[in-house]
Formats: sequence, C-alpha cells, structure tokens
Amino acid sequence: MRKLVYYIGMTIDGRIAAPDGSADFFPVTQDVIDFIVEDYPDTLPTHIREQLGVHGPNRNFDVGVQGRVTYEPALEIGVTSPYAHLRQYVVSESMKETLDPAVEIISTDVVGRIRRLKAEDGKDIYLTGGARLAGTLLPEIDQLVVKLYPVVIGAGIPLFTADFSPTHFELTGTRTLENGTVILTYDKK
Repeated sequence: MRKLVYYIGMTIDGRIAAPDGSADFFPVTQDVIDFIVEDYPDTLPTHIREQLGVHGPNRNFDVGVQGRVTYEPALEIGVTSPYAHLRQYVVSESMKETLDPAVEIISTDVVGRIRRLKAEDGKDIYLTGGARLAGTLLPEIDQLVVKLYPVVIGAGIPLFTADFSPTHFELTGTRTLENGTVILTYDKK
C-alpha cells in the first residue's frame, strides 16, 4: 500500500510560508538543492527539474496532491501542469474544472479519494501542501519529511491548519545539511 508523504519546508517556528503565501525567505543553498536533487528529485516542479538537469524515472512518488492555494503560484507564471512527471490532483472547492487535462480536480470526498489512491499499486503520494489540506488529510498522512530551515519568521502559514487532533509520529531519520537545514523524517505510530 502506498504512503501519503507530507514533504515540506518549514521554519524553526513552524511556518511553511509567509502570511502572503510566499516562501522566498527560505535559505535554499547549494547543499539544499543537492539534497533535493539526490534524494527527492520528484518533488521539484517539472520546469525546475529541467533547469537542474534532472531526468530519469521518479524515485519516490508517482502521484502529487496539492491544494488550490499551493497550485496558484504555478498558474501565475503560466504553468498549468507543474508536476507533469506525476499524476496530479488539485483539491479545491472553488475550481470546478481543470485548466490542464493532466491535472484532476478533487472537490468532494477528499479523504475518500486519497484512501483510494493509497490502495492502488505504485510509488508513494507526494502531499505538496498546503496547511489546510494537510490538516484535512492528517489522519491519512503516513510520513512527514520536514526540511527544517534555520530561520524564524514570526508569522505566516503553519505546517497544519486543523482542529485539535493529537496525532503521534515517531522520528525515524535526521540529516543535517551544511547550511544548518535539518531533514527530519517522521513515520506515523
């Protein structure tokens, strides 16, 4: 059975983006880029993969799921299929039809749809974000891979937006990069 993996960058104070949704404050240095290219190349948007010379089969994921707000920056630069190397889903109540045949909109029964995807054969499912979708899918998240960046921003979008719902994970891996970013891997208990 596939796992739903929430792979995300986060500040020390638990934020995945600024209040306006931007994330350009993260210190993405060469060691971070090297880590992503080597370990999680399938999490790079297709146009970035091409710029970095990343080719070949997907290593970890063959499905990507993101919320509409996470999808918006791609649309703003004219990219309607940001993860063309994955089967793509956008969860949205407001978008009724897709802007690209390679992107399927999920507007109802999100948890049920994710459960059906998890039951299929294949690689794991990449939960791209954002916080509200991650909160909705928290019971279905099997693994967290958090790039904990050495920065505090004070305000912004949290890792999860959800009702109080303690969910326990076990730390199963750590790796510290040169710039101080720590990769934390947690599996659901």
